[in-house]
Amino acid sequence: MSNEETLDFDLVIVGTGSGNSIPGPEFDHWNIAIIEKGLFGGTCLNVGCIPSKMFVYAADVAEIIRDSATYGIQASIEEVNWPAIRDRVFGRIDPIVQGGEEYRLGVECPNITVLKGTGRLVGSKTLDVTGDDGQVTRVSGRHIVLGAGARPFIPPYPGLDDVPFHTSDTVMRIDSLPQRMIIFGGGYIAAELGHVFAAFGCEVTIINRGERLLRREDDDISVRFTEIASRRMDVRCGSEVMKVEQIGNDIRVEIQRNAGVETVEADMLLVAAGRVPNGDLLGAPDVGISCELGRILVDEHFRTSLEGVWAFGDISNVHQLKHLANAEVRALRQNLLKAEGEIDGPMLSVDDRFVPHAVFGHPQVASVGLTERDAREQGLSIVVALKDYGATAYGWAMEDSEGFCKLIVDAESRQLLGAHLIGPQASSLIQSLVQGMEFGQTVDQLASQQFYIHPALTEVIENALLEV
Repeated sequence: MSNEETLDFDLVIVGTGSGNSIPGPEFDHWNIAIIEKGLFGGTCLNVGCIPSKMFVYAADVAEIIRDSATYGIQASIEEVNWPAIRDRVFGRIDPIVQGGEEYRLGVECPNITVLKGTGRLVGSKTLDVTGDDGQVTRVSGRHIVLGAGARPFIPPYPGLDDVPFHTSDTVMRIDSLPQRMIIFGGGYIAAELGHVFAAFGCEVTIINRGERLLRREDDDISVRFTEIASRRMDVRCGSEVMKVEQIGNDIRVEIQRNAGVETVEADMLLVAAGRVPNGDLLGAPDVGISCELGRILVDEHFRTSLEGVWAFGDISNVHQLKHLANAEVRALRQNLLKAEGEIDGPMLSVDDRFVPHAVFGHPQVASVGLTERDAREQGLSIVVALKDYGATAYGWAMEDSEGFCKLIVDAESRQLLGAHLIGPQASSLIQSLVQGMEFGQTVDQLASQQFYIHPALTEVIENALLEV
């Protein structure tokens, strides 16, 4: 049932991830509605980047203890207290989530109305918001910003809908650790959560359709990561799921692999097969907004095909990255003001050619730019350099024999086209290379026009640059 009255706003924001940072002081004179169906803060804060990395850090500590004998230290893990690990994570996050919502509801934000419920477009600039009680509130906005993110993809495996399973949205809040876990997927979510649960003592089986884990990474990175992961977990690549069923308290999965049929059983099933944009759930296609598989299509200024409707972040970007969504919001904020004639100058866009990403698995992976395969398929003349962590003094200290840095360089311009790392601190080490690409430095300038601390792990970057 819908209220007869339509609530009119200057700006309606759907989603409270990065979109919650749009209303700043420059919007104090705007009447704004924020629609949120779940927890304030979006995917990153509640079920994504932040809690997962807090679990990963604890998992890394566990792995260091297991490897301590390598360094002449005899140590062992007496207990993995899952409730304590979990409560440390959400004991920090949940108060922030609550505080963020209370702030928007409070006297500090008199121009903002928070509507809890599921928003769905029903007209060019109109949404219906359905609350938990079924009550529908209709709202309209001079501008509508869609920032409702993405959701876990559930593959259509036979029997999957009939068994209990977790996704990354739920698995981090489970009450106790399973003894055995099956993970569907081979991307970054499967890699990170597989590391977490394996480090905490679970017997983890990864079932992946592709021939390697992290198949979107550079081939050398993907091959190395799969090799390392296979020593810690039961990794079954090249698998086609034929049937999923519950047998008593267990989950049984039948797969086709290597021309044979295999069966795997576990106490818990985690579906980590990627995430899909929520454009369809918002009814975007129904009101004429151009979409592609749920992803809302936007121009360089974040405008959809429907005038006055904007979109950003995971719901519209191929790269589902929080740091990219944050950059888009900074530009979108200015574009909204420009659209109303409140500021001068051109509308802003985001140059996403050199957006890095990282996988916080064991080991870490970080990447920016083209892979070697990308470059060769484009017919580019390239030079490739690869240097091992173990070729540096700090690599010796860590006894690292598996990490490396790989660079893809244009043979003529000497510009860095791509950089790929696997090993400890990869997510941090890559930043200087991202900066070099953004500012157009050649690999020779990157190598010679700054000092690299000796004996720091950054020397693996220096060595790779000097190798080109």
